[in-house]
Amino acid sequence: MRHHGPPMAPVEIRGLSKKFRHVRAVNDLSFDVQAGRVTGFLGPNGAGKSTTLRALLGLVRPTTGTATFAGRRYEQLDQPSTQVGAVLEDAAFHPGRTGRNHLRVLATTGDHPFTRVETVLETVGLTQAADRRVGGYSMGMRQRLGIAAALLGDPEVLILDEPTNGLDPPGIAWMRGMLREQAARGRAVLVSSHLLAEVAQSVDDVVVIAKGEMRGHGTLEEVLGGDEGPATFVRAQDNDQLANALQEAGHTVRPDGEGLLVPGVSAEQVGVVAGDAGAYLIHLAPQARSLEQAFFALTGEVMT
Repeated sequence: MRHHGPPMAPVEIRGLSKKFRHVRAVNDLSFDVQAGRVTGFLGPNGAGKSTTLRALLGLVRPTTGTATFAGRRYEQLDQPSTQVGAVLEDAAFHPGRTGRNHLRVLATTGDHPFTRVETVLETVGLTQAADRRVGGYSMGMRQRLGIAAALLGDPEVLILDEPTNGLDPPGIAWMRGMLREQAARGRAVLVSSHLLAEVAQSVDDVVVIAKGEMRGHGTLEEVLGGDEGPATFVRAQDNDQLANALQEAGHTVRPDGEGLLVPGVSAEQVGVVAGDAGAYLIHLAPQARSLEQAFFALTGEVMT
């Protein structure tokens, strides 16, 4: 009887390394991207993110290791555009072509019905601008058009390289919502960025790399939470009373501005101690390290 192991993830990176002459751009990288989740692929410029994505999309050949979609290389996929949609940072458009016609050309090439063109235009909010020439589009509109093109084949995997570059705050907010919507549809979404703050609100999992090497991998909370796990910020009417109660319960307490920081303890646990002690709470909230602190702790580099 044949043994069936766990199902393959939509995206699988295994022992991936890529060397350009004497420079090792990526070194022994391994991670998965799961369906229905947004994975943030994070690291400073030059960390190896784009090289990894290009290896995944068959644009560069790995020196060692594999980058596959459910076990198959990109070039082995029967209909790539129905399985993988990708927007790389250097996406180009014919400036004299309208947005709608750009998508129609791609639909014809990929053997997709023209009804998909209207669907993806609506998805990215470009219906009203679809008959304008792409040369007159703003950077944000070109980003939306690139995503529309990636979605034409209704793919299982969506890959975006630095999608927030050049976007204004409303554009970034739209991008965050779009990422969550695509994951909610069951897609595996992989988004690379050197700007942690602009994607942190959208991702479920993170892969942090620096100098081509893995520095952190897991859920956003696991990677940014630090070695002490959860922490709680609390402010009470009588901070000293609450601090004594927490210390008596065996918890570490640190002064933090007008309140207290309780590392390694959830907000619920702090609330129980406060209730038992009869302490009146003014503010109680889970506390994570700042994104900058988290990245510096993982890589030793300051992230811009």
